[in-house]
Amino acid sequence: MPRTSLQWLSLVAIIWLQSINGTNSNFPAYSSQLKYLLSISQIQLNNLAFASDAGKLFGWISGIAANHLPMWLVLILGSALGLIGYGVQYLFLTGHVSNLSYGAIFFLTVLAGNSICWINTVCYIVTIKNFPLDRQLAIGLTGSYLGLSAKIYNDIVDVVFPYSAMGRAKAYLFLNSALPFAVSIVSAPVVKAINVVKTKRADAAFILILVITTATGAFAVVGSLGSASSKLSPLTSTVGMAALLLAPLLIPLGLGLRQQIKQLVPARVLNRLNREEKVYIEEINNVSMENMESGMKEISGELSESCSGDDNVNEIISVMEEIGVKVMLRRLNFWLYFFVYLLGVTLGLVFFNNLGQIAESRGCSASVLVSLSSSFGFFGRLVPSVVDYFFSRSQYMISRTAFLVALMAPTGGAFFLLLVNDGGELCLYVSTTIIAVCTGAITSISVSLTTELFGTKNFGVNHNVVVANIPIGSFLFGYLAAIVYRREGNAEGKCFGMECYGKTFVLWGTLCFIGTFLALILYGRTRKFYNSLRS
Repeated sequence: MPRTSLQWLSLVAIIWLQSINGTNSNFPAYSSQLKYLLSISQIQLNNLAFASDAGKLFGWISGIAANHLPMWLVLILGSALGLIGYGVQYLFLTGHVSNLSYGAIFFLTVLAGNSICWINTVCYIVTIKNFPLDRQLAIGLTGSYLGLSAKIYNDIVDVVFPYSAMGRAKAYLFLNSALPFAVSIVSAPVVKAINVVKTKRADAAFILILVITTATGAFAVVGSLGSASSKLSPLTSTVGMAALLLAPLLIPLGLGLRQQIKQLVPARVLNRLNREEKVYIEEINNVSMENMESGMKEISGELSESCSGDDNVNEIISVMEEIGVKVMLRRLNFWLYFFVYLLGVTLGLVFFNNLGQIAESRGCSASVLVSLSSSFGFFGRLVPSVVDYFFSRSQYMISRTAFLVALMAPTGGAFFLLLVNDGGELCLYVSTTIIAVCTGAITSISVSLTTELFGTKNFGVNHNVVVANIPIGSFLFGYLAAIVYRREGNAEGKCFGMECYGKTFVLWGTLCFIGTFLALILYGRTRKFYNSLRS
């Protein structure tokens, strides 16, 4: 198979992997049933949500493994962890495994949560290496599908167990264990780094896959809104989503067919075309080298003229360096970035983890809220990459740190909007949508921001250290929410009404606005670097 076809086939495989890798995102859809089946309290249930995120504390192991093992092996190992973590819990709920303690379930949940890091690491590294000139768009396109995971799992369960609440909990655990492992086995042969010619951007192919991706997200949103109004059947939604996930295969198949046709062209015509292409490539390389030399001179000039003090110089140079985790931990920019992520993305994820109880307290459907958060999170992950792709070469390019500021502010406002009761379910739906879009967008930005601040060489370890704040925030913020919920609840441990999460939303909104201020500081510290890229 031609190398270009393999390059795009690897992207299609990564799309499939990301589509089923958000296994922890469907936890709210079955958390209430799991709480009943295990006879545990709200705080114990919150601890299980934390356990899933706690697996990210050990995500750096996958980064080290990716530096020494083949990508296919890292992928299989990661999916095997999920197979064990979720699979044993499924066997316990079905009665095939007995005497499983709460501590054992906690450990298995940590193991399952860690498996997500392994698959993500493989997807990010392969995408960065295979699409160096379109890195942000490729990462955004593939990463956006991670936001669809909860929607995909929810649709499948709706088809199999439309009415049985207890059966749904078991079905989620079975799918969480089996589906990622099966897709990893199928994808392993093609998920690998390919030596590609780094001469020009693949505009036509990316536009085609962008159209397919946008159609997939639009269909997911329609399906989610249809679920709320009962106008779209789960079977229709599942079949349509499966067809759209298979659609990206058209790109590598088309490129392969083009190569076959090219082989039928007479040799003299082909040689003439190759000579013209070679001249074109040489012209591009010459222009690129001139632009690079000019850009480096401008950056050096700005550094020498604008920076005062050794600390400022070191901080600005650090965004152009390949640094390891030890040096990264000594950078002020890292800690600003770390806490912005903690008070933005992590708060959003904690909110999603509690959607089951939030929906129950307000008499809403948890599955509808999960589908909404999943579908709009998809577009949130996609939008920054599209904007970057079309404006990165113009004077209107927006820096990623400026994006952070613009996304953190509405997230904080959405938490306070949850306190409004006049709109009934409307405010809940709108707030969930805003948080999903902004959280997804920041998640998409974070991958490229990590590479820009700290380099690509040690990305696997560095980024997993950044996202280690997720379990920390999951425990702190989730535990506080569980305490308030229990205090406001009845003797049976259930809470109904606005007061169940009222104080929690005030706290989360306030913390998010603090994160907005920190993002503004990070933007100020990196503004000179992004201005040099724009000029």
